[in-house]
Amino acid sequence: MERTLSPTPSLAERSASRPRLPQLLVTLALWAQRARTRRQLAMLDEHQLADVGISHGERQAELDKPFWR
Repeated sequence: MERTLSPTPSLAERSASRPRLPQLLVTLALWAQRARTRRQLAMLDEHQLADVGISHGERQAELDKPFWR
């Protein structure tokens, strides 16, 4: 009778079996924050943009980004 040991699972195999819910919640919270701050940025007038040092073009570039970026 021969005994064999099972190989030690790799890091990728171990992490694949872990629950991903905490990371998912962190990602969803980040996306919600980005969407919220971009809505606030969209509401600023030209004077407010100048006060914070953001040009109209920079604002538009930020508003054109999808929420996940």
